[in-house]
Amino acid sequence: MISKLEKINERFKELSQLIVSSDVIADNKLYTKYVKEYSAIQPIAEKYEEYVKVSKDLKESEDLLALEEEPEMRSMINENIMECKNKLSNLDEEIKILLLPKDDNDEKNIIMEIRGGAGGDEATLFAAELMRMYMRYAERHHWKVEILSLNETEVGGVKETSFVIKGKGVYSRLKYESGVHRVQRVPETEASGRIHTSTATVAVLPEHEEVDIEIDEKDLRIDVFRSSGAGGQHVNKTESAIRITHIPTGIVVECQDERSQLKNKERAFSILKSKLYDFYQMQKDEEYARNRRNQVGTGDRSERIRTYNYPQGRLTDHRINYTVYNLLAFLDGDLDDLIDNLKIADQKAKLENSEIED
Repeated sequence: MISKLEKINERFKELSQLIVSSDVIADNKLYTKYVKEYSAIQPIAEKYEEYVKVSKDLKESEDLLALEEEPEMRSMINENIMECKNKLSNLDEEIKILLLPKDDNDEKNIIMEIRGGAGGDEATLFAAELMRMYMRYAERHHWKVEILSLNETEVGGVKETSFVIKGKGVYSRLKYESGVHRVQRVPETEASGRIHTSTATVAVLPEHEEVDIEIDEKDLRIDVFRSSGAGGQHVNKTESAIRITHIPTGIVVECQDERSQLKNKERAFSILKSKLYDFYQMQKDEEYARNRRNQVGTGDRSERIRTYNYPQGRLTDHRINYTVYNLLAFLDGDLDDLIDNLKIADQKAKLENSEIED
């Protein structure tokens, strides 16, 4: 690992000179490339420099201890040695995490889909609350949300919806949300006060703005319809909404956000390409898919990942045995603590299943 860190540090110093070179600054494409590489390895180089400094302090303290005879001074030196060793242990863990392979999708925007599952109207009401929760979370992070399609019910629920969330590092934060979400509560229509269990499914995939995927038009069914809301109230009176079905895979994309049929069609094709890319990636590498299910990561999308228990105000994520009693705050978009814990668990799982090689 040390030789790998030395090479990274040498490259970091080289890039530090290159990005201030007038020749590089004049070449916008090259400058952008070097700045991106510089930013990517900067945290590793800085941790390595800190590791070298603490290692040097440790060696000097150990050499000093071998010469020192005065008990009080020896005690002070021993304390410094223990402090250095603890720092090195923590730095070693931090560096290993930084050296883990990066997910190329982490900086991408996402396409999120939410569907009401088992539980009838109650499931659609829960789906609507999940939609609001993620939109509040996006708002907290100053991310932009664009609704692609929204199929509401007369009781105020959501049968299904899809939307794009745009911002820095969106996928890195929300990729852990794919799966089945379960709610336990007493519905307003339940006279006996009996607790019902309902579900909603969440799917998260990175948005690929430029994907080289060829789509045969013979494999598509394109339907045009009017955008509508709950109770059949039309958002507009023209048939501008688009539904594209990719027949071989059964993937369906709807887009009704734009007023223009052409813009909706272009947007729908872009989303379809992202979905097909995700689908073929999963098919192409079955071993990767199996490994992914064994980690926190995106997981199996049919897996029950979380329970929202209203009577107890409890939220439990079953993947990492995380339980808190601040359900209302969580539903208002306060997700960061859980997501941080999921990220840490994911990193630990990856560390256990990989070795950092020179």
